[in-house]
Amino acid sequence: MLSFILQITNTVASMAADSNSAQTAVAGIQTATELPPNEMHVFDIVAQAWVIMIPLSILLLMSIYVMVERLLTISKASKKNATLLPSLKDMINNGNLDNARNMCKNVNTPESMMLEQGISRIGQSMTEIRESMDKSASAELSSLEKNMSILNITGRIAPMFGFIGTIIGVIEIFYKISVAKTVEIDVISSGLYVKMVSSCGGLVVGVIAFVGYHWLNARIDKLSHRMEATQIQFLDILNEPSK
Repeated sequence: MLSFILQITNTVASMAADSNSAQTAVAGIQTATELPPNEMHVFDIVAQAWVIMIPLSILLLMSIYVMVERLLTISKASKKNATLLPSLKDMINNGNLDNARNMCKNVNTPESMMLEQGISRIGQSMTEIRESMDKSASAELSSLEKNMSILNITGRIAPMFGFIGTIIGVIEIFYKISVAKTVEIDVISSGLYVKMVSSCGGLVVGVIAFVGYHWLNARIDKLSHRMEATQIQFLDILNEPSK
């Protein structure tokens, strides 16, 4: 009877101990669940690749500045004056060449400056007038392309900077693996940050510069075609008195 009671007592104590262990484990799980996860903001990730992000940031700022400055200049140059040619036609037919030239200078657009060169050559052969206007148009369009090479170069070299960052990240990964003698995610994570952030940054800057360069060039080409049409109309005006 005594042995039976001792057996029951031991069983109850064992169950109580198991219950306490279970409660401790549950409490541990709840505590672990309630702990806030390690968060990393975007700036923290970018900071991992600061060696490459600094030159990429400089290239990005330069590209944005050139894009805004050229856009304002090209937009101003592309303004069309619908009354310019009709007014010039009346002045030329009335012999007011000086007033016609002054009007072109006051308008001060690539189109008007090209016309001013044509007016100043009135009396010469049509070939000489056309060549003078072509040279003026070429000079005016070249001035609109000022600093555009920065966008072209940035679009080419920014991805290369990103590739350099990728190589640096890979080197860092292998170095940490050789030191830690293990391939754990904690060991290689910082190198992965450098690798991926550098590649992404280089591609983003390159795409922005590439799109900006070709977009602005498209606007210059559009203006160039319009100037060609204006030149033809102007030459037709000069031919009218002889009909």
